[in-house]
Amino acid sequence: MSARIHEIAKQYNVEPKEMLSWLKEQGYVAADTKSVSSTVSKIYYDEIEKKYGKPAAPAAPAPVAAPVVAEAPALKLPAGVFVKSAADIAREKEEAAKAAAAARAASMPAPAVIAPKPPPPAPSAFKSPPLPPAMAPRAVSPAPLPPRPAPAYGAPAARPAPVVPPPMNKAPVAPPPVPSAAARPPQTPPLPTFAKPAPAAPGAPAASASNITVTEEGGVKIIHLKPPIIVREFAVALGLKPFKLISELMEMSIFASMNQSIDETVATKVAEKHGFLLDIKHRGEAAAPAVTPEKAKINKEEKAREEDIKNLAPRPPVVVILGHVDHGKTSLLDAIRKANVAAGEAGGITQHIGAYQVEHNGRKITFLDTPGHAAFTKMRARGASVTDVAVLVVAADDGFMPQTDEALQHAKDAKVALMVAVNKMDVKGANLDRVKQQMQERQIAPEDWGGETVTVPVAAIKNQGISELLDMILLQTDVLELKANPKAEASGVVIESQVDVGRGPLATVIVQRGTLRVGDALVCGPHYAKVRAMFDDQGNTIKEAPPAMPVRVIGWSGSPDSGAKFITVKNAREAERLAEEAEDLLKKTTVSDDAVPKDVSIDALFANIAATTAKVLRVVLKSDVFGSLEAVKNVLEGIKSTKVSLDIVAADVGVISKNDVLMASTGKAVIIGFNTKQENGVTALAKHHGVTIESFEIIYELGDRVKELMADLLDPDLKENKLGGAEVRQVFPVAKGFVAGCLVTEGKINRGITARVRRGKESVHEGKIGTLRRFKDDANEVRAGLECGIRLDGYDGYQPGDKIECFEIQKVRASL
Repeated sequence: MSARIHEIAKQYNVEPKEMLSWLKEQGYVAADTKSVSSTVSKIYYDEIEKKYGKPAAPAAPAPVAAPVVAEAPALKLPAGVFVKSAADIAREKEEAAKAAAAARAASMPAPAVIAPKPPPPAPSAFKSPPLPPAMAPRAVSPAPLPPRPAPAYGAPAARPAPVVPPPMNKAPVAPPPVPSAAARPPQTPPLPTFAKPAPAAPGAPAASASNITVTEEGGVKIIHLKPPIIVREFAVALGLKPFKLISELMEMSIFASMNQSIDETVATKVAEKHGFLLDIKHRGEAAAPAVTPEKAKINKEEKAREEDIKNLAPRPPVVVILGHVDHGKTSLLDAIRKANVAAGEAGGITQHIGAYQVEHNGRKITFLDTPGHAAFTKMRARGASVTDVAVLVVAADDGFMPQTDEALQHAKDAKVALMVAVNKMDVKGANLDRVKQQMQERQIAPEDWGGETVTVPVAAIKNQGISELLDMILLQTDVLELKANPKAEASGVVIESQVDVGRGPLATVIVQRGTLRVGDALVCGPHYAKVRAMFDDQGNTIKEAPPAMPVRVIGWSGSPDSGAKFITVKNAREAERLAEEAEDLLKKTTVSDDAVPKDVSIDALFANIAATTAKVLRVVLKSDVFGSLEAVKNVLEGIKSTKVSLDIVAADVGVISKNDVLMASTGKAVIIGFNTKQENGVTALAKHHGVTIESFEIIYELGDRVKELMADLLDPDLKENKLGGAEVRQVFPVAKGFVAGCLVTEGKINRGITARVRRGKESVHEGKIGTLRRFKDDANEVRAGLECGIRLDGYDGYQPGDKIECFEIQKVRASL
């Protein structure tokens, strides 16, 4: 601590300038100190006392009172202001003492209720100044004068005298009934804000702030408050003085003044430190019901289940057509729909999931047609998982094939009713018994062989057996008793999605529950939609879709994943919020996966270096629908090679755009399009940036072409092709060296071609043939059986018996 020089000089009755000069001489203050308002540390007080003797402190208060009386008349007070005399002050003190005694006598019957409210005795020094305003209206006027030095020291000395008796502890009770209503002591709660330093009663802080309450449950004190958490109010709730709480916050490296707010996490830690629990109520939480989210969800599901039971109604079956490629699935569906779909498919094979609805005997049936090609495994699995009945199509001439067995396994995994349609009964070589035998081997014995699997022979091209197949499907449906609630909120599954040039993202969906209407808000993972329009399988616009009906929906924010479930929410804003939450969750998952510590060993370092030098084919995939994109990715990921790796830079649904070209140019990638088109100007932009665009309509052609592109990245293999050979018979000297006289033994010898000289099994020299002569004439070519003179550039060491071989190096495309 320190004190100012002029204050110390005043205590010792010394001139401040004299004191300052002495302190400079002694070095107790800096030499450049000029103002007597500068401070001196207390460690020098003993030296000052030795110099000037004892301070004249006792004499200071006595002359203070006298000057006040002398100076008072000299003050120029404003009009209407007057100064109390000593008699007025004495009279007011007597009246205050009487009022205090009367109030104390009135409050004696209920001391227990009032005593806990203002427990501290110390506040009496602060509460006594408000007494004069209650005595008379003119009590406001002394305010300007008492702050002068006289009242600052005189008041505390004079006031304790009349209130010295022990009952002074009850003095804080007197201020509350200041409105001269002794019968209203319960009015004291507004004033206990001065009781905040009291740590003894935890109940007192509860009333210190309007938005903070303290309760006790099971011996645990809980502070209930609403943000923001102000330091002053929070200190009162904890039973601390504000400066004490500020110091604790500073220890936590948090600097805040009394009127600033602190974070909820910091407040929670401080509260726990002092034995409190913090209950922070945010805006809107007060009216929330005290029901846990789990209970609310269970209650909602139970209500929905009860509603479903009340409103259940029969619904059409959803039937999936499964089987091997080219076994007639789409042709069978064509016969059922009486439309020619297979002719419109590239290569005559199905590469999409088609959803259709037909009517037979006054009842509707929904069909899903799935691809049979090996690449479309996920499509078949997805088709089987959303249906009630699976029809396994087997060609009578081929029997069970690999994709037939795979489709059978999908149907078993999905636990759906299984039927077998033996197609191509009109083809030569059809053998129904062999198909049934194969069914027996796979534990799906037909009904006429003592099993439970319905088997129907059909001929799709000639429209034979179609009616019997539909009858059996309806019979199977009756056994399953399929029902749904058409009055519930719509929900279902996405069968296929795509991006249309004119209409944006589209999705083919099947409604599984409820009725989907135009204008409904849908959520499907990170995508949402407000249904702008719906079309059936014929392309007709419809207003609503009951359960088990396939429809194409327009109005999505993006193309949803095939197989994802969608639900209906109350409005588009809610749908957008849920979609954003799902997208944030996906981003967090991706970030957390990327944040996993990576291997930093020497082996990993060398592996990364090797990866940067390895050959990589980068591709940008674009497809018409999501399911086909999924299948193309599976095909490409199935291409394995130790020499070239395949990296799918991006994969999306829609037309090939200029952005795709720019992305491919940046990543040095090739654009692969499957059943999709190009935007205007894409071809010119791709040529400008040197980007290759490959488009395909049949998936196995795409796979073969990608393999070729990968092989093109490899350095070609060098292959040596022997053209001819000659034997050295004699060596002739010439002006610039020696010439080998040779007999061509095989093939032919050409001038300028690469040749090597062999002596026994050793290769002596390799170079180009510089001179080739037939007798004295130069020759370009000499064939087998003829003699010639040969000289290789830069070599003269021929010996009789040497062999000269001519060859050429051919570059051959490397294989994966």
